[in-house]
Amino acid sequence: MVFADLFFIYIFLPLVLICYLLARSLPTKNAVLIVFSLIFYAWGEPLWVVLLVFSSLLNWAIGLVIERNRGSGGAKAAVAAGIVIDIALLVIFKYSGFLVENLNALTGLGLPVPQIRMPIGISFFTFQAISYILDCYWETVKVQRHYTRFLLYLSLFPQLIAGPIVRYSVVEDEIENRSVTPTDLCEGALRVIIGLSKKVILANNLWAIVDVFFGKDITGLSVLGTWYTVIVYSLYVYFDFSGYSDIAIGLGRMFGFHFDENFRHPFACKTIAEFWQRWHISLGSFFRDYLLYVPIFGQNRKYLSLFLVWFCTGVWHGAAWNYMLWGLYFGFFIFFEQKLGKKRIKSWPLWWKHIYSKLVIIIGFGIFYFEDLGQLGQFFLNISGISMLANSAPFFDPITWSSLLNNLFLVAASIAFSLPILPKVKGFFLENSSAALYTAGRVGSAVACLGLLAVVSVLLVDSTNNVFLYWRF
Repeated sequence: MVFADLFFIYIFLPLVLICYLLARSLPTKNAVLIVFSLIFYAWGEPLWVVLLVFSSLLNWAIGLVIERNRGSGGAKAAVAAGIVIDIALLVIFKYSGFLVENLNALTGLGLPVPQIRMPIGISFFTFQAISYILDCYWETVKVQRHYTRFLLYLSLFPQLIAGPIVRYSVVEDEIENRSVTPTDLCEGALRVIIGLSKKVILANNLWAIVDVFFGKDITGLSVLGTWYTVIVYSLYVYFDFSGYSDIAIGLGRMFGFHFDENFRHPFACKTIAEFWQRWHISLGSFFRDYLLYVPIFGQNRKYLSLFLVWFCTGVWHGAAWNYMLWGLYFGFFIFFEQKLGKKRIKSWPLWWKHIYSKLVIIIGFGIFYFEDLGQLGQFFLNISGISMLANSAPFFDPITWSSLLNNLFLVAASIAFSLPILPKVKGFFLENSSAALYTAGRVGSAVACLGLLAVVSVLLVDSTNNVFLYWRF
């Protein structure tokens, strides 16, 4: 089941809300969420519900073992066992085919390549489980003794499939003590509509452009055509993933949970370090807190840890070489900025910081897109202009010009909405001391969101493929 679907919007979600609001006690409300979360996951993955339940049982039990063996080697052994099993499951279901293929290529063994369908959301709920057992071991959270409460944490349908990676510490209190106010319902619903609009109105139409140009061999694609398409793809990934995060955060709010933000207008950044403080924040903070400061060979090795973090960031995204290159690519620029120093970067002109950061980011999304390394190499030939000499590719072509003219409003609106313009407009009305402006802001935002919901609904009538990009990670 996907969020950008009329069945989810008008049947599944209202049914969950009705059952949830009718339930009187919190344990009953939790049970409602667990049941509907498992139905949500089983809708497209009925078999892998077993894996989700197994992961929840395993990591809940490890938390109890940690508590009973606090201060002894047993707790450390439990943490190690839990992490090994969690990562092993992730490797088996997500990376086994990739590993066997490359082993065959290196050795010529000819081993059969496993054809295992990857369970949706496994990267997200596995990392949540790992963060829980580590936090239990470090005593930053209390061990959850009730299995159903831990199952709720791991299976909660708003963030189960594609994040954000919600740490147990964020929802620890709300699992056992929360309430839903009319404000929560309204604000949550508005956030859901904004997320749906990002996905259906912007991301889906941006993807149609990308598919025209990058969905085939790009050998003959012009230089400017390649730049145009990779810029559009960068905007697509942002609106697709941040749209999902908005929906997840909004849904959580409607059920009394307050998830942390996952995006803070990343394209407004001036450095690559700042970009990653604004982009997929839950993943970046996970690696920062659980991997960056881990002693390697008994010592804190700053740059080796940095390499490990960015290598793992790339690997987390998928079983393909381009994702590893993508992670290391951004890791290199983080390293470059660290060596250069904040003072020296601060002295750069503002325009240069924006040009530098956007060029690095956009090229990075090109690496992210092309799993075929041959096409990735051609991408670099195209954007550098070398393709004009190597295979007589044009600098510009009429098809690109026609696409740009036909989609000028879409691209311009996407660029504008990727920047923090709307929050400033919203703040002007809702944070104003004038009661009239505040009322106008409230009414205006409600009317605008209802209008957006109507547009989204119309666009979804004949739409068949609205899967979010990060579902495959």
